[in-house]
Amino acid sequence: MISVLILTKNEELNIARCLESVRWADDVVVLDDHSTDRTVEIARRLGARVIVHSAGNERQQRTYSLRQIQFRHPWVYNPDADELTPDDLRDEMLAVVADTSRPEVAYRVRFKNLFLGKWIKHSSLYPTWVMRLFRPEKIRFERATNLTYLADGPVGRLESHFLHDSFHRGMRAWLEKHVRYAHYEAVENLKHLAEGRLDWRGLVSWTDPVRRRAALKQLSFRLPCRPLLRFVYMYFLRRGFLDGRAGYTYCRLLALYEQMIVFQRDDLVRRGQTAELESPAEVAMRRAA
Repeated sequence: MISVLILTKNEELNIARCLESVRWADDVVVLDDHSTDRTVEIARRLGARVIVHSAGNERQQRTYSLRQIQFRHPWVYNPDADELTPDDLRDEMLAVVADTSRPEVAYRVRFKNLFLGKWIKHSSLYPTWVMRLFRPEKIRFERATNLTYLADGPVGRLESHFLHDSFHRGMRAWLEKHVRYAHYEAVENLKHLAEGRLDWRGLVSWTDPVRRRAALKQLSFRLPCRPLLRFVYMYFLRRGFLDGRAGYTYCRLLALYEQMIVFQRDDLVRRGQTAELESPAEVAMRRAA
């Protein structure tokens, strides 16, 4: 009833746990971005169908995954390699896709973010709803990284959670990943400022947390002292201090990530690269979306 799609790039420390948690699926596809470690070997050994392909950015890679891969089932569950799927979420997903009277074409799921061995509920903007279960022909994307999922039809929510363990590969891997993400965030930052728009209504859209979170991100692009404000917001206003030492450390890391974005944004401006923020491939992808 459900196919599983996992995108990977050097995930040998995560992929086995992820695949073990979706053993209930009879169609598991790993789309690998030319890993140089044992990711592909492990995935094949555990029975996954592995496809090796590279695209220009995350948006293009994910678009390829939904448009070019033939899945056995009409519904696709799309966890990241550092996510685990508990049994209650499995059962809920199987139940909703089996109910053909439901109008939804996609479902959002909350997650429990794990850090230093515990769920950091307050420091991780819980609850954050992300698209994980969908009909692939009904989905398209915006942004080059930290994508926005757009669904052509009603979107529902599931009650169960998945587990997100982004630090399972260690601090070095987390930092390397976020240095890369910071570049894409800096590019999106400059694109948005050039467009000059801000979703003011979204800032007070309490019934649509996804829209409100996007509007808050747009507002943050315009604020001074972003790293400090991010720490204050997460640690004090979002009560990250209730997560103890793990919460304090995580909030400091988020502030560091914000500083990386600011540094890379300023570096792009300094080197005069603001006029070349989109490649021809990105422009074509955006127009086709």
